[in-house]
Amino acid sequence: MTAIRLLAASVSSLALAATAQAQSTANNTQPGPVQTAEGDTAEPDIVVTGIRASVQASIAAKRDSSVISDVLTAEDIGKFPDKNVAEALQRIPGIVINREFGDGERVSLRGTAPNLTKTLVNGHSIATADWFILDQVASTRSFNYLTLPAEIVGQLEVYKSPQADIEEGGVGGTINVHTRNPLDLKPLTLSASVQGVYSDLSGKFDPQVSGLVSWKNADETFGILIGGIYQKRQTRRDGIEIFGYAPFAIGGGATANVPTLIGSTIFQQERERYGGNIGIQFRPSDALEINVTGLYSRFGADNFNQNYLAWPDRALGSGGTITNVTVQNGTAVAGTVTSTNNAAGGARAMVFDAIDRQAFAETYSADLDVNYKPTDQLTVHLKAGWTKATGETSNENFLETASTGSFTYDLRGGTPQVHFTSPNPTSPAGALIDFARIQSVTNKDEEKYAYLDFEQQVDWGPMTALKVGVKYTDHDRTALRLATNGGALTPGLVCSGAPCTAASFASGHGTPDDFLDGIGASGTLKDYWTVDPARLRQIYGSQAAAISGKFVVPGNTYSINEKAYGGYAMAKFGGEGWRGNVGVRVIKTDQTSTGSLIGGANPQFTNPFGGFTPITSDRSYTDVLPSANLSIDLSPKFVLRFAAGKTVTRPDFVDITPGVDLNGTLLTGQGGDPNLQPYRANQYDASLEWYPDNETIVALAVFYKDIQSYIVNRTSTETLPGVFVPGTQPASCVVAPGGNPNLFNCPYQINRRSNGAGGRNQGFEFQISRPIWGGFGAIANYTYSDAKASNGDQIPGNSKHSANVTGYYENDLLTARLSYNYRSAFFIDIDRSAPLNQAALSSLDASLGINVTKNITLTADAVNLTNQKIVQYSGTRDRVRAIYDNGRQFFVGARFKF
Repeated sequence: MTAIRLLAASVSSLALAATAQAQSTANNTQPGPVQTAEGDTAEPDIVVTGIRASVQASIAAKRDSSVISDVLTAEDIGKFPDKNVAEALQRIPGIVINREFGDGERVSLRGTAPNLTKTLVNGHSIATADWFILDQVASTRSFNYLTLPAEIVGQLEVYKSPQADIEEGGVGGTINVHTRNPLDLKPLTLSASVQGVYSDLSGKFDPQVSGLVSWKNADETFGILIGGIYQKRQTRRDGIEIFGYAPFAIGGGATANVPTLIGSTIFQQERERYGGNIGIQFRPSDALEINVTGLYSRFGADNFNQNYLAWPDRALGSGGTITNVTVQNGTAVAGTVTSTNNAAGGARAMVFDAIDRQAFAETYSADLDVNYKPTDQLTVHLKAGWTKATGETSNENFLETASTGSFTYDLRGGTPQVHFTSPNPTSPAGALIDFARIQSVTNKDEEKYAYLDFEQQVDWGPMTALKVGVKYTDHDRTALRLATNGGALTPGLVCSGAPCTAASFASGHGTPDDFLDGIGASGTLKDYWTVDPARLRQIYGSQAAAISGKFVVPGNTYSINEKAYGGYAMAKFGGEGWRGNVGVRVIKTDQTSTGSLIGGANPQFTNPFGGFTPITSDRSYTDVLPSANLSIDLSPKFVLRFAAGKTVTRPDFVDITPGVDLNGTLLTGQGGDPNLQPYRANQYDASLEWYPDNETIVALAVFYKDIQSYIVNRTSTETLPGVFVPGTQPASCVVAPGGNPNLFNCPYQINRRSNGAGGRNQGFEFQISRPIWGGFGAIANYTYSDAKASNGDQIPGNSKHSANVTGYYENDLLTARLSYNYRSAFFIDIDRSAPLNQAALSSLDASLGINVTKNITLTADAVNLTNQKIVQYSGTRDRVRAIYDNGRQFFVGARFKF
């Protein structure tokens, strides 16, 4: 459907449609002006002081909205047992999160993947970067909320229907994060929180503190606010991982899918987060208001990962055998694997990875926001700013040891079990140093922007206002990956003047006594020798420059520049008992992608992988995005809403690079295409809401997203160069021409991103919030989301069922809240050329506050009380991919407010 046809259909179906965005109910303890999405002000009649009052404020904001939306005030966030914004957002209908490392990091909205959710801070996109190296390499557009603590947030708005004056980019929806404003608070406000956090797997007790100071003058024309946080936490994640399945002969002429690698992994991390925000507000008259805001957040994320793995893929691929096989649904779920003894020829049965990383993610933003009313009917709005984020693994020391041997494995019962006949997992004796690497990955995201909007109040029949605006953004995403030549570093490692052995890195002790207690079975590998990260760091740091020098890895080194030019026009309408808008947004995107192609007729530079040719690709595309919204007051207690519009989300940055990222161990890779088209969708929404009183809401919303094209993986076999120590290369690799003995041509299974078939997301949301009796109350919601591609492909991030139930109690002395969250199984993505799925996930969280005085509250919070595990699989539950145990977290402390 063309944009014009969609707009015409929207207008005819909605009659005279128009919209005003959700009112933003200020987070304060005294009445004050409330800023609406269009820049209007209204006087609230709600005093926000506790759970019931904050719920009441959110209900009022939703009731007065002209779009389909939900709102969380700061009191809501602060009194949820949630320590970052993603975990607060999961309480909203239609939003789900994943806690793969124990904390919520990204959000999915209405059955779409996280990269289809647009996140704004104070009305504009904020730069994003990641702390984990695989996410840094992936370079998506999805915002990592782990870098945005809940303490610095004043309000969250979730827009589920599009509107012409809202920034484009959210096929799933748009989330606007508001920081606090000083003129909305008391003349002098001081608040602070001090807590200790205990993580039961790490067994550590760590501090976290936050504080806020806000001041305004007596005339309420000038104010300044400063907030800050510091958090430290030592975490641990235990896991059992299977990296994939591959077909092998199992005897008698039969073939079955055998697990490629089965490992027992321990991930340990020291997290340190600090940052703050500043707000300067100047309102010299009713005609002029100037806001200057700034935000800084740094998330230190050093981590150490160890994984002791059985290696059926290499053992069988190098001439080994598998016996005593049990096959279920085409998968060899149990058997005994024995490698040959030809270690020099690459035969292996075990591999042990130890990876020490120094990593962080950092975010900056600075914004100028000016509202000027030269007349009572005209408002001029100027917004300009800059935002930057860096995600960096400044140093990764990777050690891989391996040996021949024999083991028995069993995947039945849901928990993988491995028993080694040889080698002895508790000793490094006999293990060869198979691979050594030092690398760094840097990912930078930066944007400069300017908006200019005009809104003229009119009295032209049902039309109440005309609003137009223009925008310009200049966005840069760069990635740089540097690595040593493993073919030189691996055999060249020197320890005290002699070649290093596996024992040179040993810590002298095994895994923790309680390792895998939460997920392991009696036959699970729970005890193995471990590496000392300090020794690993010291040994690698002392190597000769000739073998430890890094080179550019072209497949992960690229730059993307996007310049967006555009604007919108929107007409507002309204009358007795109805309000709405109709408008169109037009955006032109100029994209420049720079990367490197392997080989080429005349390569301009080389590294140990061979020759590479730099390449730059330019393209432009334009999107016309009509939208219409209508809200009808059926009675003082019932509101009926309709919405229709067209939305767009640009491809992830890594998807529009011309290079390819290779995994030499598994012979897989990931590649992009600079000519990818964005995700585009036509969407239709309706909502019926009942407000029997100002503390109760019962609402049902339905949605339909007609997605024109999903971006999907297409897997094919490509012969590409890889570096191996001679004798350790996979059997399918052959020596590459050119005289480099470490360079081999290998058949890689490459996932290349492409525009696939379209599809649709459809479903409904139901929510209810109600005081029950005395100080008791409940908030509950359920979302059904059915997402399907027209060609049958699975849709990433879609859980068909999700639900949230919160019960609370509050009186003058006590505040208590218990929250349960559930999402059903979902498809994550194609990983290592195979589907990666996750089983249903639930969490029970709690919070308790005791008001010692009106200024001091003692607090206690718990996250994941029932200690739920994360279970991942490949297509069917018979093919387990991972089981992770992140443990529980407990917080105790006090809040102060003056």
